[in-house]
Amino acid sequence: MKKFNTMFNNACLVLLVSLMAVSCGESSSMVVVSKDPAQIAIKGTMKAELTAPPFVPAPVGDRPAKKLIVDMEILEEVGTMTDGVKYVYWTFGGSVPGSFIRTRVGDEVEFTLSNHPDNKLPHNIDLHAVTGPGGGATSSFVAPGHEKTFSFKTLNPGLYVYHCATAPVGMHIANGMYGLILVEPEGGLPEVDKEYYIMQGDFYTKGEYGEPGTQPFDMQKAVDEDADYVVFNGKVGALTGDNAITANVGETVRLYVGNGGPNLTSSFHVIGEIFDNVHVEGGSIINNDVQTTSIPAGGAAIVDFKVDVPGTFILVDHAIFRAFNKGALGMLKVNGEENKKLYSGVKQEGIYNPEGGTIQSMPDGDTSKTVVTDKTLAQKIEAGKQLYTNTCFACHQANGEGIANAFPPLAKSDYLNADVNRAIDIILNGKSGEITVNGVKYNSVMTKQTLSDSEVADVLTYIYNSWGNNKTNVSTSTVTQIRNAH
Repeated sequence: MKKFNTMFNNACLVLLVSLMAVSCGESSSMVVVSKDPAQIAIKGTMKAELTAPPFVPAPVGDRPAKKLIVDMEILEEVGTMTDGVKYVYWTFGGSVPGSFIRTRVGDEVEFTLSNHPDNKLPHNIDLHAVTGPGGGATSSFVAPGHEKTFSFKTLNPGLYVYHCATAPVGMHIANGMYGLILVEPEGGLPEVDKEYYIMQGDFYTKGEYGEPGTQPFDMQKAVDEDADYVVFNGKVGALTGDNAITANVGETVRLYVGNGGPNLTSSFHVIGEIFDNVHVEGGSIINNDVQTTSIPAGGAAIVDFKVDVPGTFILVDHAIFRAFNKGALGMLKVNGEENKKLYSGVKQEGIYNPEGGTIQSMPDGDTSKTVVTDKTLAQKIEAGKQLYTNTCFACHQANGEGIANAFPPLAKSDYLNADVNRAIDIILNGKSGEITVNGVKYNSVMTKQTLSDSEVADVLTYIYNSWGNNKTNVSTSTVTQIRNAH
């Protein structure tokens, strides 16, 4: 009887399991079997492909977990923050952000961190993807001319920040020591057409935004969270002009977006696009149809979207003064056929003046600044370049290319080269209404600028001596004469 009861109980258990399997089959087409990542076996060894931004290594696909060899070198080197401004960056792999690392769940990463002998300071690395003391920082503290090796198992899929954690930690991060490590799930992420690597950071310099020369780090500004620069990929213009990321109509774009901080949260947005999928904070939760996603300092997000129409799409931190006044601006240039059903472009133009025809203007300021009147042409061009970066960059872009359907180009501009006095007058007094530049019509507003006569002369001299224009040297006296004529 006891034997019968045992057989009966076993049969009931089998029946119960069978019923559960049928029930699950009715509600889902796939039964997910969870694996313990710590128990995933390693099959072979490979050297990691590391890439500088905005590029990423090849997807992991369906490769098995491997021993992944990562060799990363720390370099302290002078770079360009913006035109005329140098900064001493501390970098992982020679770029800001540092090299992109791509792994999969279950990999065993053997990480060697080398500190170049010409560097001045010790450093280490804290990878948020690491389960262990300091995220690897306690095992990687390394002096110039030395290297350290440690290993870790990738247990959690997601997009993670890494950064230096040597004291003072904030200073090391503020000087550019951060990057991203992606841990893909088993089988990899869904395929897309284009992938790019973008990371925001805030920088604190002794000089104000655009002040020329080599600018040192300002600890007090950093403590006060008073950033002079908020940029993508380490510098103003890193993703504009010839450096813009690209795609074709119909392609799906994936952006791996991180925020090194050290202080500010990013409100990441692509003007004219909606994110189809957002991996919130780089993890497994996915939001759909998102306009702007918040990325905290030390955090990340993965955003996917399909590009349906051509044009230049502007990437910004939507804390918008950071974009247009501190540098957090990039470009995605999409090529392909227009789709008027999705976006018509301008269908009708006209003048609307409910408050009269007066042109809007910037607030008047003191334009009676002390000026140097005996500058050489080279000095005027250099000064004008700096003024252009601070005043004109957002609308007319780094290489004078303008923004399609919005702001006309200054590069090889027939409108600009035809009449220097007209160009001066526009800067001094503003302009609205339709103009034609290089055969294309534009209808927008240029507000008058609060610049001194010498500054107007300098910025126009720079523009005329750049990008294939006619090399006019605009004099301060000419600007003064036109100003007085009004």
